[in-house]
Amino acid sequence: MSAESKPVIYAAMAGNLLIAITKFIAGGITGSSAMLSEGIHSVVDTGNQVLLLLGMKRAQRPPDAQFPFGYGKEVYFWSFVVAMLIFSIGAGVSLFEGISHVLNPEPMTSPMINYIVLGLGILFEGASWAFALHQFRKAKGKWSYVQAVRRGKDPSLFMVVFEDSAALLGLVVAMAGVALSQWTGNPVFDGAASIVIGLILAGTAVWLATETKGLLIGESANSNVVSRIRELAEKAPLIERVHEVLTMHMGPDFVLVNISVRFKREASASEIEGCIADLDRQMKAEHESIKRMFIEAESYRGVDSRDER
Repeated sequence: MSAESKPVIYAAMAGNLLIAITKFIAGGITGSSAMLSEGIHSVVDTGNQVLLLLGMKRAQRPPDAQFPFGYGKEVYFWSFVVAMLIFSIGAGVSLFEGISHVLNPEPMTSPMINYIVLGLGILFEGASWAFALHQFRKAKGKWSYVQAVRRGKDPSLFMVVFEDSAALLGLVVAMAGVALSQWTGNPVFDGAASIVIGLILAGTAVWLATETKGLLIGESANSNVVSRIRELAEKAPLIERVHEVLTMHMGPDFVLVNISVRFKREASASEIEGCIADLDRQMKAEHESIKRMFIEAESYRGVDSRDER
């Protein structure tokens, strides 16, 4: 997914930066709490995209003595940081702004400016969202959207979709808050809209953090990949029994595989060596994401005693 992720992130970053500037200008002129919250939201989103690009770049560094399996998990770390920033800065500041304006409401001036900026924001954010969703739809294949998020191993793409979705929803809420404040003459609705935007950001952040946590601490490959690895190992003529198939994603396109097997008693060392080489070649040919594979030969003494217990 990495190839699809970068254009999506660049497009979202450029759009969010331009939208943030216009929102802050409009918020400063009109005194709208919801507009200021939306400006903060766009700034946080812009920073998030910078962090995602940083994570993708750092993840490409080659393995070294300190990190022998490479730096692929940098993508997961920075994705988790992005989720925390959305929660702490985006949601926190929006909630603070909203509560402050509900307790101490201030009338808006020139609401038409807010409508123009929010309308443009919906237009630009909608274009970014449509582009991100199109790329995500291509990358997810036959999976449903929920399955693609839960099973996907590259969070950078679906994070942009979630961020843009939250941004679009926030813009609609901000426009509703401005309209209600103007229609009723009660500026409390503007502050309430800011609170709703904060809750939207908080919910988005919790969801993103939950989805990236498993990848960060060491999530296995998808079940169909694990099943296929076991199937190939069981078909090997010299393997009598497959005990454990352990996998871990070290990055979006890097799966580490460790298999525990029992070889036939009569197999010679050279035959076992050839069997391992064949398995390594077959598995990597079927799944390009499998970069490293280790096969552990169980001793008959240890296995027999364990089976008896």
